[in-house]
Amino acid sequence: MFDFDRVTDRHGSWCTQWDFVADRFGQDDLLPFTISDMDFPTAPCILAALQQRLSHGVFGYSRWQHQDFLSAIAGWYQQRYSLAVDEKQIVYGPSVIYMISRLIQHWSQPGEGVAVHTPAYDAFYKTIEGNHRRCFPLPLRKRGAEWYCDTSELEALLAKGECRILLLCSPHNPTGKVWRREELEQMAAICQRYDVRVISDEIHMDMVTGDSAHTPWLAVANDRFALFTSASKSFNVPALTGAYGFISDEQDRAAWFQALKSVDGLSSPAVMAIAAHIAAYREGGEWLDALRRYLAANLAHVASRLNNAFPVLNWVPPQATYLAWIDLNPLGLDDDLLQKTLIGQQKVAIMPGMTYGSEGKGYLRLNVGCPRSKLDEGLTRLINGIRCCLRLKADRAEASGR
Repeated sequence: MFDFDRVTDRHGSWCTQWDFVADRFGQDDLLPFTISDMDFPTAPCILAALQQRLSHGVFGYSRWQHQDFLSAIAGWYQQRYSLAVDEKQIVYGPSVIYMISRLIQHWSQPGEGVAVHTPAYDAFYKTIEGNHRRCFPLPLRKRGAEWYCDTSELEALLAKGECRILLLCSPHNPTGKVWRREELEQMAAICQRYDVRVISDEIHMDMVTGDSAHTPWLAVANDRFALFTSASKSFNVPALTGAYGFISDEQDRAAWFQALKSVDGLSSPAVMAIAAHIAAYREGGEWLDALRRYLAANLAHVASRLNNAFPVLNWVPPQATYLAWIDLNPLGLDDDLLQKTLIGQQKVAIMPGMTYGSEGKGYLRLNVGCPRSKLDEGLTRLINGIRCCLRLKADRAEASGR
């Protein structure tokens, strides 16, 4: 019913991933698999809703605090997560990162700490440091193919009293980990014990595959918290701007609205974003499920091609997101050399793991949110680039042994 194989040319659309790839990679003639948007048109129900709103022709100031928007969110959580939400807790903002930044300012003072599981989405580091807070990394550990948080390390970190906030990414970017309910409950108990507030970024919540199930922080929270998310990743509408979330405490919500309106002057939402969210959550479920099946097949395709080319990798697709977090450490490659080869020789842009912190050394983050034909071309270039680096490594080893 939905054709995700169809290629849409994004050149000339002011597209960050395609038109501005040189900003990160230094060249503009690259095939990009970079930032986390997708190369697919959004759901037909969203296009129809936007066209209807466009046809109205009047784009005056707007509001989000109405039942069309609030009930669409509540219905989505009930349908997808069997969770009844308190509509009074819902807040709105221009982006998830803006909302995180604003609450970091409210819940902490300059110089205080924010704990983050690492490797971490690079914008987390930037917003913490940009607000003059200290980032306290909590490295995720790996057992087989599964990532986990060592709760004893979390408790030891929070017990020091330097962290005011745990900034949680759920599901986790870039590893693609889906937090189990019992893991979240343990985190909630530890944070409550040390009076640490939780901000949960759940923008990838709908992009879970296989047998894994996303548990919203709403379902486990036992203290003041905030959950921020958006339909932007799931339905590929980030350029519309717009995000929403839940802030549990009434006084925290009052402070949020005061900062949003009186300090930052953001009283009118992007009306197209409101229309897109309503359409997505009321009518977009079938499209989203088809998309998730396609993305899961893309990730399986990555595993097949990489593991056939380099069996030592034994790469396993993530539990969530459309971002393949690929561990190349078993190959012993030089990260800088690989990037130079991929960019200069293979003409492909793939995010280097070190973008997400020192724990990303030896990794790549490959965005598979694209038609299979593009993915195949990118994998061919990646495999060729790796083989080139392996040959060079072997040649150097042979030369040094002479």
